[in-house]
Amino acid sequence: MNTYDTVLFDLDGTLTESGEGIIKSVQYALEQFGIVEADTERLREFVGPPLVGSFQKFYHFDQEQAKQALAYYRERFSTIGIFENALYPGVKEMLDALYGKGVHLALASSKPEKYVLQILEHFQIASYFSVVTGSTMDDKRTKKVDVIEETLKRLGKETEREKVLMVGDTEHDVIGAKEAGIDCAAVTYGYGTLEEIEMEEPVLIAGSVEELKHELLNYCE
Repeated sequence: MNTYDTVLFDLDGTLTESGEGIIKSVQYALEQFGIVEADTERLREFVGPPLVGSFQKFYHFDQEQAKQALAYYRERFSTIGIFENALYPGVKEMLDALYGKGVHLALASSKPEKYVLQILEHFQIASYFSVVTGSTMDDKRTKKVDVIEETLKRLGKETEREKVLMVGDTEHDVIGAKEAGIDCAAVTYGYGTLEEIEMEEPVLIAGSVEELKHELLNYCE
């Protein structure tokens, strides 16, 4: 495994336990279409990936319906759901240790960038990140590989990809990292399953924030 000087973190399921706000906002959106979904376990699939694609995949919405569902979702999420959220225990300590070691930290999320910035400020961790990248509100940058590429561009790391490690909690993070030509570490305490993560063969798998912190400190310069 390489040694790294830069770590890109996913947000939902990696740094924050954001499921409640996302799931309740998806329920609100579905209700506008007359769909009452009480199975919150089913809706966990919506945490992480681009939402338009999830509405199409799980509820067979066409493109226009999915875009309208996203607009309804944002009605609730932007004011209420965004703060139905919590940092995983140990996240601040992990970021502090990496930052103190001189590791460059960035945030690369498929969540809209304006929401990402609000959340980082809310939890008082924005200052750890030299670059914060999310998707665009017009959904032109939602695929993980596109978010990662924009992050690398902002960091000036496009020609030093071997020094960059992505950290995420789903197969989408690992696949996006591979497509961008960088390594990925995966965590199992978030919203992806161990089975789907293992299939994509990340360079390491951590079961807790404490374990992740230990591994990153070992592999970062």
